[in-house]
Amino acid sequence: MPLSGPGWHPHLWHPFTQVATADPPLRVVRGEGALLELDDGRRLIDAISSWWVTLHGHGEPSIAAAIAGQARRLEQVGFSDFRHPAAEQLAERLAACSGLERLFFSDNGSTAVEVALKIAWQWWRNRGEPRQQLIGFEGAYHGDTFGAMAVGERSLFSAPFEPLLFAVARAPWPATWWDDDGVEAREAAALERLEQLLETPTAAVILEPLLQGAGGMALVREGFLRRVEALVRASGALLIADEVMTGFGRSGHLFACQRAGIRPDLMALSKGLTGGFLPMGVTLAREAIYNGFIGTAAGLTLFHGHSFTANPLGCAAALASLDLLQERPERHQGFEARHRPHLEALARHRLVRRPRLLGSVAAFEVATDRPGYLNPVGPRLQRLALERGVFLRPLGQVVYLLPPLCLDDDQLADCYAVIGAALSSL
Repeated sequence: MPLSGPGWHPHLWHPFTQVATADPPLRVVRGEGALLELDDGRRLIDAISSWWVTLHGHGEPSIAAAIAGQARRLEQVGFSDFRHPAAEQLAERLAACSGLERLFFSDNGSTAVEVALKIAWQWWRNRGEPRQQLIGFEGAYHGDTFGAMAVGERSLFSAPFEPLLFAVARAPWPATWWDDDGVEAREAAALERLEQLLETPTAAVILEPLLQGAGGMALVREGFLRRVEALVRASGALLIADEVMTGFGRSGHLFACQRAGIRPDLMALSKGLTGGFLPMGVTLAREAIYNGFIGTAAGLTLFHGHSFTANPLGCAAALASLDLLQERPERHQGFEARHRPHLEALARHRLVRRPRLLGSVAAFEVATDRPGYLNPVGPRLQRLALERGVFLRPLGQVVYLLPPLCLDDDQLADCYAVIGAALSSL
């Protein structure tokens, strides 16, 4: 079998892609606002924010200008020995809006989660009270590095590495949707199981607040998370919030934890952090946790770092993105109301099941007897939508919209019209 064919570049290796069966990738030459322009002149609505990172829109001028200005002053410096104004300003602003006082920089969402796990685990060790259990939730996805894989749902993605992954206890994730009569029973069962697991001394519990992203846009109720937090607090364990996807307005609040009314001990951020312009990850921590790493014994140190830690260009982009969120809060606060009438209408389609909505994220499932990430209905819908000018990337039978905040009303209506037409073509 040839290693590549028409449409495939001879030297590129694409993520999550099986060359033997996938359609060749499209060639993008320009992005503007909610649109992507292909080399053949076609323009697509980017209905998933290019894997959930393009927060304000492609080519957002204020972020591009901030990066250019920073590049003329300082483009990079080793963060172990130096600090710089952009990192200081970003740390101050994120601390103020999250309530978590300390910020550790990394490179992406997976590494932000890795850092949170390492901090939580070592914090107990530094106290002389090592705890040997971590708890995650069924269906979770926290990234593709080893620690992130371990605390996420074990699946086809992680199967080759199973012997290398550490053990994790798991509680059910009582996902819900509109008109769901069984949610209270599922929540009660999940909380009972979590309470049982917490009888074993636990270093940390990690969750994606309100919405599991790659696990299928699985939504839980705010009250459930508050009860989870209460159980975790009673056990003495730390609570880690993976807000890589939900952070920066995606839930309708700046952070999903704020919407749910919970306060984690550690928080992982990435994706929308820089408005989608540059890779950057951040792990936020309570001051008391930071203090647990201070002392004259070298072993107390968190020995973790990255070459591009606190890269000044990424910090400048993140500061400009925060400016936009704070100058125009109505864009993320009002997106849920914009989605609702369209999703209510789409929910009447014969193939639509389990509609749900959170902030700028709308999702549903296509009726099928073969649920799962590899369900062929996802690629079929993607092709049909592309033919009609909208870029989607369904998660198996789960179809979702997670567009840039700049998407206008006509473009949003077009997205729903294209999804409806594609469903009717199945």
